Amino acid sequence: RLDATRPFGEACEVPTVDIPENFQQEENYPATGKAQMDLLAMALACDMTRVASLQWSRSVSGVNMSSWLPLITGRGHHDLSHDADTNADSQADILTINRWYTEQFAYFLGLMDGIQEGDRTMLDNSVVVWVNELGIGNSHTRNDIPFILAGGCQGYFDTGRHLDLGGAPHGQLLVSLAHAMGYPITEFGVPQYSQGPLPGLTG
Repeated sequence: RLDATRPFGEACEVPTVDIPENFQQEENYPATGKAQMDLLAMALACDMTRVASLQWSRSVSGVNMSSWLPLITGRGHHDLSHDADTNADSQADILTINRWYTEQFAYFLGLMDGIQEGDRTMLDNSVVVWVNELGIGNSHTRNDIPFILAGGCQGYFDTGRHLDLGGAPHGQLLVSLAHAMGYPITEFGVPQYSQGPLPGLTG
């Protein structure tokens, strides 16, 4: 079934990934994450799955990234996230950590954009959602959580924009994602937080 007979799936091959022997050790966090992204991109290319999720760490992550990032404080991510906004060193370290995660997201998007599917790339044909579970870590705020959508889902989404949706519940985004996949549902999860799709996402 891995022999491609049409434009979709021609990139399917057994992936070569460099998985560290002690992949759960903290210093191997970047290498293990890269291996996961490489495997995930090829699983999609081979049509082994069409929906997937990648969670870098658990909630209340204690990962300390100072072995590969120039952190001022040398402290773990969760500890840093609870410091006050006025703590300049902690804020600088959080920015460094967020930039690193952004680079990992860009790497995965690059993998998808490098896989041709007919006249488009896999990224063109897909939608990738990046999100944190909280808006502000030190207060556990669940409002104004930023979501990043990448890939146009075959032109369904109008891309290249920053939208402020005024605190609309993210359940509506989940409804929008279902619509993009051809499922015209009206709610997702708790009904009062997911009445219909988000406005302004489509062209």
